[in-house]
Amino acid sequence: MAVAELSTSCTKTHSSQLSLSSSSSSRFSHHFRRSFRPLPTTRNPTISCSVASDQVQTPIPVQAQDLKGKSECYGVFCLTYDLQAEEETKSWKKLINIAVSGAAGMISNHLLFKIASGEVFGPNQPVALKLLGSERSIQALEGVAMELEDSLFPLLREVSIGINPYEVFQDAEWALLIGAKPRGPGMERADLLDINGQIFAEQGKALNASASPNVKVIVVGNPCNTNALICMKNAPNIPAKNFHALTRLDENRAKCQLALKAGVFYDQVSNMTIWGNHSTTQVPDFLNARIKGLPVKEVIKDHKWLEEEFTEKVQKRGGVLIKKWGRSSAASTAVSIVDAIRSLITPTPKGDWFSSGVYTNGNPYGIVEDIVFSMPCRSKSEAELLAEKRCVAHLTGEGIGFCDLPEDTMLPGEM
Repeated sequence: MAVAELSTSCTKTHSSQLSLSSSSSSRFSHHFRRSFRPLPTTRNPTISCSVASDQVQTPIPVQAQDLKGKSECYGVFCLTYDLQAEEETKSWKKLINIAVSGAAGMISNHLLFKIASGEVFGPNQPVALKLLGSERSIQALEGVAMELEDSLFPLLREVSIGINPYEVFQDAEWALLIGAKPRGPGMERADLLDINGQIFAEQGKALNASASPNVKVIVVGNPCNTNALICMKNAPNIPAKNFHALTRLDENRAKCQLALKAGVFYDQVSNMTIWGNHSTTQVPDFLNARIKGLPVKEVIKDHKWLEEEFTEKVQKRGGVLIKKWGRSSAASTAVSIVDAIRSLITPTPKGDWFSSGVYTNGNPYGIVEDIVFSMPCRSKSEAELLAEKRCVAHLTGEGIGFCDLPEDTMLPGEM
């Protein structure tokens, strides 16, 4: 079975000094500032819901002078600490900027503290959180920042909040797009398309104008596959392969159901694929999944359950949860975002894969092109990437090398 390959390489665009105010004029050598600054509430023109690339218009970037005198700090995020050069830890990596939309919501309330603690990007990776909300949620964002402040996370070097995506997304290297109108009881994800389509068109244009050119984007707000496509089409300067729609929650739900049925722990289930949309039309693939390394049908003998109940349980799990709890899943969604990020930045174990909604152009499965569709993916190690480069050089006659990769392996740039 062919598996879509993804590169784990990440371009860092920031200097190693931890100097963290939002204006470049206030950066100091060997100093850092923990700053929590609400950004101005300038409005952008109304943007219609469209995925046509020829309709994309590049917005006018926010000028630095517009930000002067309009920021506000809270507690220790306002204090400046002077550090000697030798006091700056050499074990820490360069600061990365992580933008999160819907930052005052329930999902973010679980996710942000995992990021700030080092659970997501590692125990030696300092982070700056850029939190996007709305006019209605600005005070709630202040409360979120206060809780982050009170948690004393040593890796959290900056928190900024705002309601203008062009400003909040400035230099973002990761964009976790959670903010969207939530699905309520009796609603289908398609019902959210009109409103959320406009939100993600605007956010795509903002990423295109302000974020790092190699920003990695994970779209969570539903319908996430369509929203990811809309966002991608409005950000033509960002590689299409950098956009992902979150289907990891569905993968985790499927693994849970298989583990429960087989009477094993969750970590014994591997190679679980979610095909299609994060919706009731998805197909959780038990045929290629494995339990303790064996095909699922060899472990679970109740094939009728697999072919009927299993699929329906996974497809409708979110709706059942809403009926019982009165709102969409939050904590489990945050956990699945963490899992998705880790899968993207960590080489995938040999023989395994993970599910993600990705752009279909060049896919090896015969899926129609120019949509976002969940499929099995792998993140490559540096050794795999080097082998591919040598393979390509050998096949094209551009150098001497070797080519021992499977025929169905996708080459860089194809996904």
